[in-house]
Formats: sequence, structure tokens, C-alpha cells
Amino acid sequence: MTRPTRSFTRLLPRLLIVLHDLAMIVFVWLALRWLASKAGAPAAPSLGTELMVAVLVQGVVLRLVGLYQGLWRFASVPDLANLVRGALVGVLLIVAILFLIGLLPDVPRRVLFPYPVALVVMLGLPRVLYRLWKDHRLRSTHADAKRVLVLGAGRTAENLLRELASDGRYAPVGLLDDNPALKGAKVRGVPVLGSIGDLPYIAQETAPNLIVIAMPSASASEMQRVVELCDHTGLPFRAAPRLTDVLAGRPQRLELAEVRIEDLLGRPPVEFDPSLGLASVAGKRVLVTGAGGSIGSELARQCAAAGAAELVVLERAELPMCEITEELQRRFPEVPVVSLLADCGDPVACTIALAGKVDYVFHAAACKQVPLLETQVREALRNNVVVSSVLARACREAGVENFVFISTDKAICPVNVLGASKRFAELACQAELDGSAVRLSVVRFGNVLDSAGSVVPLFRQQIAAGGPVTVTHPEVTRYFMTIPEACQLILHSVSLASENGAVYALDMGRPVAIRELAEQMIRLSGKRPGIDIAVSYTGLRPGEKLHEILFHPQERYQRTRHPLILQAKPRDIGVGHLQALLARLDALLADPGANTALTDLLREAVPEYRPETHNGDDPYPADLKPD
Repeated sequence: MTRPTRSFTRLLPRLLIVLHDLAMIVFVWLALRWLASKAGAPAAPSLGTELMVAVLVQGVVLRLVGLYQGLWRFASVPDLANLVRGALVGVLLIVAILFLIGLLPDVPRRVLFPYPVALVVMLGLPRVLYRLWKDHRLRSTHADAKRVLVLGAGRTAENLLRELASDGRYAPVGLLDDNPALKGAKVRGVPVLGSIGDLPYIAQETAPNLIVIAMPSASASEMQRVVELCDHTGLPFRAAPRLTDVLAGRPQRLELAEVRIEDLLGRPPVEFDPSLGLASVAGKRVLVTGAGGSIGSELARQCAAAGAAELVVLERAELPMCEITEELQRRFPEVPVVSLLADCGDPVACTIALAGKVDYVFHAAACKQVPLLETQVREALRNNVVVSSVLARACREAGVENFVFISTDKAICPVNVLGASKRFAELACQAELDGSAVRLSVVRFGNVLDSAGSVVPLFRQQIAAGGPVTVTHPEVTRYFMTIPEACQLILHSVSLASENGAVYALDMGRPVAIRELAEQMIRLSGKRPGIDIAVSYTGLRPGEKLHEILFHPQERYQRTRHPLILQAKPRDIGVGHLQALLARLDALLADPGANTALTDLLREAVPEYRPETHNGDDPYPADLKPD
């Protein structure tokens, strides 16, 4: 079929509607003229001219009021309002033109006054009856089906419509797409009704029960726009299954998922070459500490998926250990999994875990809750610093090839105990592995979306409870990354490592305003921020600052083979001084009254630690200003 033929086929239904309406205008005028004559009105000497004026004027007015933007299939209250408006404006213009050409005295008032009412009835009744008939057919076919409006008209939408047709629980009523060439077309029999920007209006016309977003290639900013438009309709919305979800193995029955929070990250997710990171651990023995946590468990999954020869998972919490062990054994039965319930600060446990040749150690175990650690300096130093030192020493003694220490961007010019303790731990690992054959890599990343203890689960709980959603400050921002991004960065650091002790960071684009994140999550739940769910501001918590920074001014960062992964040369350290500090730390941890001394030791070990700058006005201490 040629393109002109296809265009005519699309226009034909609308053309027939226009012809129907023009015929109804003629019918109404003639019928009113006939009734007027039966009531004694004089004959019409210029009936043809009257009809020509009525048809031309009324036809143009109906077009201008937007009557033909909708379809009969979705006739609704807005269409009837357009009809009333068009009929009233039309009769006024008809009267004006008849007056100007001198024919108004020949037209009885019995024709002009009932004309708009009769026209609304004759144009509106067929539309309403047609919609009722179509709705009845749809209900008889899908008695309990939800009416679905689909955003997107591409390949994903086509596959979705095929699934919906076979599923039986959903009845698609239309598609929206920003490609103007698709308007009026049909995808598997479902019409493209307009652009996505028309969603609020078309949602009124089509009265769907659910909106489904079928736009897998949409950017973060486009998804934010779509979510806001969905939010304005007040209707629930879901996302079509992704191809990656299908390949990962989803249920046989169609499931429409909630829009993922990572779709609103504020930037496109970073793409990694799986052949680089995963190939490094394939066929290797790997130890993951903190394997029950968000990062540790995902690292364990990815290492198992890469084909590790053996996977040792170390965790001190029983339930998370059981969960990750059972999952790994179920999903990757070909990978031997060794579970060790222990604290990796126990030298004997480390020796047991490293028995035999271990190629890679990923140290993810740590305390990480900022406000809590402000009053728990002893545990922060024990679990973040001493444990890292003990594990690094054990790795040196066992001849481990690669030790990857997972740090945080809060270790850069730290203003809280968490950041300072993690920076101290970085230094401790450098000191313990100095001069050894173990290759050390330090990986820093920002906040991880939906990790345990992060704002996303907290906001989700608060929304489920009806609010309010609490944000510390209206201007607070953070750099975010997804759990897969964080773990891929960790694995890539192994393949990119060219210098012992190198520091790696991900260029995460612009920071995300926590206030915006909270509002987007409220919208994703189908509620309206500030109306259905309140957002309240509680003030910065101890150890928090308004804005994080990604790079230290004294660390010279450069691009790696991956354009968004940056590598910094480690700063020079005094190994002897650090070893003396670690010895003092061991002694102080044995003293129950040494909390103040521990804080002083932390300040001595990390001179740039300035808790007094927590308000974020200036993240750099005066002696560390960037050039």
C-alpha cells in the first residue's frame, strides 16, 4: 500500500464524521423550516442561500472549537461542551451574516431559537450511542478488563499490546506518542490518539483505569516529564516489562511493574562493558565481606554470574547470610559457595576465609549510617578502620592478588565520623599493604539508590504510612548511583587497575535534589506531593552537609579506558606514622573510657576532618583549597 493510500485510510473515518455533521446541519435547518411552515410561517424564497450560510459557518465553527480532535469512540463530556459552544457561536454568526446579506427578515424565530438545541441533540446523540455500543462490546469481550492507555507506540508498545490481547485482564483504549507521523495510525488495531503532552486531555476522553508507560529508551528527564503528566491525571500508572527483565526470566503471565526509581536518576545510567569487569573474576576464587548487605550481596551475585571458580561469602548477621547463601545456591548451582558467619575483624576468621589461594577480596563490610555514627565513634573506628586493617594484613600474609576496598565520597574532606573513619580505613589499608605483592584498589561512590538504610526505603515507608515525607533541608543534594552501577564500577576497577593503591570514582553527572527525589517518589506511588502526601523539612542531622563533593583537590584525577570512570593517584602517606596510629587505636579500643581520645586520634589520622563545616557552605578546609 502506498503512502498516500495509507494517509487516506487514516483520514477516512474523520472525513465521514465531518460529512455526517454537515448532513445533520442541513437536516436540522430543513426540519425546522418545515415545522415553521406547518405553524404558518411564510415560504422560504432563498432557502438555498440560507443552507449554504448555515453549513459553511457552522462547519467552520465546529472545526475551530476542537470538535474533530476527539474520536466518536471516546465521545465524552468535553465533546458535548464543544458541541454546545459550537452551536451557540454558530447560530450567532449565522444570524449576523444573514443580517448583513439582508435575509434575516425571511428566517422565522421558530427556526433560529430551537436551532442550537436541535443541532446539539442531532450531533451529540449519535456520538453517545456509538460510544455506549463500543463500550458494551468491550465489556462483553473483557468483562473485568481494565481500560489501559499506553504511552509510546514503538516496538515495546506493539509487544505489550500483543501480551495484553492474550492476557485478558487489560483492554487498551489508545496510544500516545510524540512522533507526529503516527497520529491517526493504528498499532495492532489500537489508534494513536495524539502526543504524550495531550495525556491530561485524552485521559479525560478515554477514561482509562490505568496508564502504562512503554518507553524503554526514554531519558531520565523524559521519564520525569512523563511521570509528572501521569501524576496530573490522578490515575495509577505502571511501566511495561523491559527486554532485560524478560531475558533475566520473568513470570509467564504479564506483570506491569511500578516505574523504577532509577528511571528518575537525573542522568542516563552508566553503561559498562561486561566483558571487562566480569572476565576479570571468571574462574577465580573470590571473597566478599559484608555479603549480606546491599552492595556485598549484589557483588556476590555478579561474581557468581561471571563464573567465579569459588565464592566465599563472609557476613556476621545470620539472616542476611542465610538469604544470600540460599539465593546463590539456587541461582548459580554450578558455582561453589562457601559461607562463613563471622566478623572479618577476627584474624582467625580471616585466615579461615583466605585458606587456599584467593585471587580477589572485595571488602564491603562497614558501618555506614551517618547520624548514628556521630555518637558511635568507637564502633565506627573498630568496624571501619581496625577491621579493614586486620583483613588487609591477612590478605598480605595469605598472598592474595587483589584487594578492593569499597569506600565513599564522604571520605573526601570529611565532615562526619563515617567519612573520616572511611578515609582512615583507606590509609590503614595503604599502610598494611605497602611494599607487598597485593594490589590495592580503592573505589569511592556516592549514595546508592534503594540500598539498606538509604533515603529511598525510608521515603517508601513514609509514603505507605500516609506521610509526611521528611527531608532534612529544601536545598540538600546528593550524588546517586544504582546498585548495579556501583558493583560494575567495583568490578571494572579490577580490570583498570594500573597502579597499586589507585582510587577510582564514577563521574555521576549532576547531583540530585533530595526534595525532588521525595516528590518524584510520591508521584510514583500515585499520590500528589503537598496535597495527598506532605513533605516536611526537619533540618540537617548531625554529620550532614548540604552538598557532597566527588573529588579531592589534592588528588590528580584522570580518565580511564571507560570515559566515566576516573582514576586518582593516591596521596603519599607516612607508613610508619600510620602504623603507630593503628597501634594506639588498638590500645584505646580496649579502654572503655577512651571516647574523647578516640575522637582526637581520628582528627590526628585525618587532618582534613572538619565536623564544624557540616552545613556545606564550604566543603574544603582552608589549607586544601583547589588550585
